[in-house]
Amino acid sequence: MSYPIVQVDTFTDRPFAGNPAAVCVLPQREPDDWMQTVAQEMNLSETAFLLQQVDGYNLRWFTPAVEVDLCGHATLASAHVLWSEGYLPLNTPARFFTRSGLLTAQRQGDWIELDFPATVAAAVSPLPDLESALGVTATFVGKNSFDYLIEVESAEVLRAIQPDFARLRTLGGLRGVIVTSASDHPEYDFLSRFFAPGVGIDEDPVTGSAHCCLGPYWRDRLHKDEFTAYQASARGGVVRVRCAGDRVLLGGQAVTVLRGELG
Repeated sequence: MSYPIVQVDTFTDRPFAGNPAAVCVLPQREPDDWMQTVAQEMNLSETAFLLQQVDGYNLRWFTPAVEVDLCGHATLASAHVLWSEGYLPLNTPARFFTRSGLLTAQRQGDWIELDFPATVAAAVSPLPDLESALGVTATFVGKNSFDYLIEVESAEVLRAIQPDFARLRTLGGLRGVIVTSASDHPEYDFLSRFFAPGVGIDEDPVTGSAHCCLGPYWRDRLHKDEFTAYQASARGGVVRVRCAGDRVLLGGQAVTVLRGELG
């Protein structure tokens, strides 16, 4: 049996920017090891697998190395595929049942808005090994259930980071490291980068789920609830962030770049 698979660039309005994800809509349940093998073959930061169920879709996310509990850009890609490939009417919200509970997506013109749980980072003691692996001195160090959060003193410092990925890989315990700073561009409220070599992603181009942590953090710093954020990776991407209680609404655009079949 062959399965359709679509590659989508997310958090961008043009091809070959933002964060690519593969999306496979399954006609039947497949084994976990098969999905992991497909993700390894696709060799993108995430491959999403959708299986229709009552009132929505079961959604799972795989890096080339492991299954993860929350992923923003592959959820954005999944919603885009459901609408653009005709699985859902354009005016029907997408509902996803995931390891992180029910997630929803709805169209807002050329943008898609995701409803995700907030993942607030609590302050922790300085971590010399982590700062050393990043080559920075942190102005804040925090941690939530997924990642470490580090603020650095400037956008210049953030853009210049060249991590020691081998050392980061040995730290373990969490998915990855979010590094953030105030923006050096008037269009954006804050900047970020995201490193997760322990789950097979040295640097993720644009990380929606990281903004579930960044939104509450910058809400407390800037005393407002809505932001336009830029993830300053080589590909780069724009995320609209809106804090709403214990939820974070993430806005992004998406572009289909490839359609194919898994044999």
